[in-house]
Formats: sequence, C-alpha cells, structure tokens
Amino acid sequence: MEYKLVNSSNDDIDKLISYKLDIILCHAENLDQNEIKMIYKYVDDNVTKELFNYKSIVIKNETVGSLLAFKKKDSLLLDEIYIEEKYRNQNIGRDIIKDLILKNDIIYLWVYKKNKGAIKLYKKMGFKIIDKTENRFYMKYKKYNEENI
Repeated sequence: MEYKLVNSSNDDIDKLISYKLDIILCHAENLDQNEIKMIYKYVDDNVTKELFNYKSIVIKNETVGSLLAFKKKDSLLLDEIYIEEKYRNQNIGRDIIKDLILKNDIIYLWVYKKNKGAIKLYKKMGFKIIDKTENRFYMKYKKYNEENI
C-alpha cells in the first residue's frame, strides 16, 4: 500500500497523543493510578515538545499512523511507529522500515516485550536485541555486519 510521510502540525496533536498513549498503555503492565497520571503528563509534554519531528503516515489522504525518528551522528533512532488498528497487517509498517533501512546503515529502536508482532517483524528485517529492560528490548539493525565483509 502506497504511503506518504507528511510533517505533523498542531492539528495533529490530539491524534499523536492518542497514538502514543495507545502504544504505552497497551504494552505496559501493572500500572497504578499514579503511574497512569505520570504517563499522561509525559505523553502530553513529549508530543508537544517533539511535534515538529513527527511525521504523519498518510494513505489516500487519510492519516493512518505516525512516525517519530531522530537522525544521530551515524545512525537513526526509530523512536515510535504507530499504525492504526484497521491498517495493521497490510505491510505499511514493514514498507516504512524497509525505506528507513535503505537510507540508514544503522537503526536503533526500543520495543515492548509484549509487542510480539513488532518483535517478529523487526527480527525478520535483521534487527538484533542488544539490550533489555524489564519491559522492553533495545534492538539494532546494522546494514553491513562484519560477517558480510
């Protein structure tokens, strides 16, 4: 499915906040009310602060998700990718990641351990787990591995 990445604007804030909350609350476990309040504040502050780094994923003039990535000195940090539920399993996320791989030799990302579908996709695309926390994996894609040389 053909997609476009479009710079997000103030009109997108509510949608971006709901996407980020869905990512966190869907995969975080055993949260008490205080933690949930902190998450809402963090998401609101973070989306507002990073608004102009977000890209909206658009298909046929409809926003179907978002992407937040940061170029580092020698790599890309894929901070967030979100596809609305009715558009999942249509290879949109895979195509976006393939395009990022074409443009970057090294990509890092964090993924929740509960997000089995995303982990499976990332591993299939060549990402390796290089670190972990209680709830998340830190993964790395490197285009040119030493064994390929």
